Amino acid sequence: MEFVLLIFLPVIASLFVPILFSKLKGIHTGWFVLLVPFFLFVYYSGFLKMTSTGGHALSKIDWIPSLGISFVSYIDGLSLLFTLLITGIGSLVVLYSIFYLDKERERLNHFYVYLLIFMSAMLGVVQSDNIISLYLFWELTSISSFLLIGYWNTRERSRLGALKSMMITVFGGLMMLGGFVLLGIMGNTFSIRELIANVSSFSDHGLFVLALVLILLGAFTKSAQFPFHIWLPDAMEAPTPVSAYLHSATMVKAGLYLVARFTPIFATSEVWVWTVTGIGLLTLFWGSFFAVKQTDLKAILAFSTISQLGLIMSLLGAASVAYHTDETIFKLAAFAAIFHLVNHAVFKGSLFMVAGIVDHETGTRDIRKLGGLMSIMPISFTIAFIGSMSMAGLPPFGGFLSKEMFLDAMLALQHFDQFNFSTLGILLPIVAWVASVFTFVYSFYFVFKTFTGRKREDDLPRTPHEAPVGMLVSPSILAVLVIAIFFIPNVVGKWLVKPAVIAIQPNLYSSPADVNVTVTAWHGFDYPALWLTVAIIAIGSVLFFTLAKWQKLYAIQPEYLSLNSFYDSLMTFSEKGTNRLSRFYMTGLIRTYLLYMFGAISVMTIATLFMKNAFVVNMNSFSEVSLYGVLTAIILLVAVAMVLLAKTRLAAIIALGAVGYSVALFFVIFKAPDLALTQLVIETVSVALFLLAFQHLPSLNSHGEKKRTKLVNAIIAGSVGIMVTLIALSAHSQKLIPSISNYYKETVATKAGGGNIVNVILVDYRGFDTLFEIAVLSIAGIAVLGMIRLRLAKKERSDEIK
Repeated sequence: MEFVLLIFLPVIASLFVPILFSKLKGIHTGWFVLLVPFFLFVYYSGFLKMTSTGGHALSKIDWIPSLGISFVSYIDGLSLLFTLLITGIGSLVVLYSIFYLDKERERLNHFYVYLLIFMSAMLGVVQSDNIISLYLFWELTSISSFLLIGYWNTRERSRLGALKSMMITVFGGLMMLGGFVLLGIMGNTFSIRELIANVSSFSDHGLFVLALVLILLGAFTKSAQFPFHIWLPDAMEAPTPVSAYLHSATMVKAGLYLVARFTPIFATSEVWVWTVTGIGLLTLFWGSFFAVKQTDLKAILAFSTISQLGLIMSLLGAASVAYHTDETIFKLAAFAAIFHLVNHAVFKGSLFMVAGIVDHETGTRDIRKLGGLMSIMPISFTIAFIGSMSMAGLPPFGGFLSKEMFLDAMLALQHFDQFNFSTLGILLPIVAWVASVFTFVYSFYFVFKTFTGRKREDDLPRTPHEAPVGMLVSPSILAVLVIAIFFIPNVVGKWLVKPAVIAIQPNLYSSPADVNVTVTAWHGFDYPALWLTVAIIAIGSVLFFTLAKWQKLYAIQPEYLSLNSFYDSLMTFSEKGTNRLSRFYMTGLIRTYLLYMFGAISVMTIATLFMKNAFVVNMNSFSEVSLYGVLTAIILLVAVAMVLLAKTRLAAIIALGAVGYSVALFFVIFKAPDLALTQLVIETVSVALFLLAFQHLPSLNSHGEKKRTKLVNAIIAGSVGIMVTLIALSAHSQKLIPSISNYYKETVATKAGGGNIVNVILVDYRGFDTLFEIAVLSIAGIAVLGMIRLRLAKKERSDEIK
């Protein structure tokens, strides 16, 4: 079996969810859904042995082979790591949701369909080797996350949060598509592997930097990097299982995956190194600083996620420096980035689940109403403590190890002597250290303000109690992993991190065994990162214990100067502007819309003809003009003039029929009897229909048109006539490609089995075109019938009233 098909397994399974939900109401639907990610996790775990030695697997299904577009599942260390996060944490999230979402009150048939579609989309993103199919899955994550975030669609904030996330991420996706197209043009392939192999042939192309910037826009919007991070806090209106899945291990990691995957292509560019590192650090600082301002538990975690994503992004930027120097520390930055990505997925997933537990059991996430829950919810407190300490970067938790490596990389950047790092680089470790201080503060703020201090049971909507065992299983597993990673980091490094590193830095390593990194918790007293950590703990503790005195400083910033306010103003302005524009040109008159269309088409077509030097007239191939042709042309011109000058509908209809019959005569003269017959039938039917509807037609009038309006109409009509004439002359006078008519002549009898070439073209060669035309006419006929019935029903009601 082609394992690329497994990408679509969750989508296929989603088709059965509504049936299971409606037929087996006594069993929570989540138990059936759980089988899908668990099976995929077990299956993909079988690739670990292969990737740990530097191997990879490929499975392909052609989609549009003529354009080089296909579904290609490429399993290497990087894609396998993300695949296991998607399926592994996905399994825990589904298990958690079984106890979090009530099977009687919630629309589980909707929830799990959206979740499974999202799972397939994420698997497609991280496994696709073809950048066009990657984009397809990328946008599918935006659509499915929109549905998940807006799952509680009766709540206005849920709808607004879902809309904001989709607007920002889809914008980034469209920019990314532009970058992908440019890459395909430069590299002459849509395969990521082939682009990496041939990057030297187009790295100096004039479009290279533009493609780089467009792709980074896609990555930054998806991974909530500054200033696109504003969608993530509003996305917290989603159910907690969604937040734990999308915003810890999957969707927000998609941008990080994209940067990691394309590092071998763009790392040689100064723009890439500075942008990825700089935006990452700015996001780290911004998220950590504003996390302390929040009062909602999930909002705190949202801003903490923003800061942690920025940390990983800056490490990927530092890893790109390894393409410009042999210093070992920058080679280790890639290891640190992947290692912290794993740590973050584990501890942040557990913290989101705890936030959901607190909300579920107390009825609120407002940290100002919480406190003293440690004695009431001891297991939840223990999980929250473990996750928060790992997030703060303290031992003995996994986050401590990757945070130390991060500080090492930032300290080394100030000594890098290219791209002005030796001067501006001094700011990078300073920003990193300050952000780490606030990371310490918000970690303590989350756990201790919630679980310690004075009990406020009277302020809570519900009487608090410990969560049921089933709801505690998933976060407990993640908490155990947080501690386990600290004690067995090199096991994690061997099987997960090192295979991913060689995908980010393939020019530096030939196999995971070459990644010479041994993770240890103790490096001696002369280790600079140790003293930075001591300072972080000291300053962070002071800030935490004096939080009440300085937290009010956040109120200084007026709300109208925030990025959220800018987004709201932009959306309001866009909505009002488009409404004004629509009212300007949407007059309700078909003739006005025809003016727009004919004018635009004629201008663009005529301009293209002359800009491309495509207008050619070759009179040698013209047919001889006979007397019959001249007479028919005169009749045609007179009939057209009569249509324009007619004072009554009847005269206009008769003149219009004369135009059609004149065209039929031309077909006869030029020996095309089939076309002549078709034209005669169409004109006869058209004139008959006009006459049948004659009494219902309004009187012929000029609609009070001014001379300027008539002049515009004349110009548009003339330009359309000129356009058609120029196209006809140019098409007849030159053949840029061989005519397909010879193919029709040769195959009409042998392959199509017909004798009438026109009929065969319509029915066989252009069969789908004819079918869709029939479908359009049928739909139009049904619409007309519906309008007639509505009119008759309205008339009957008015008669009854009278």
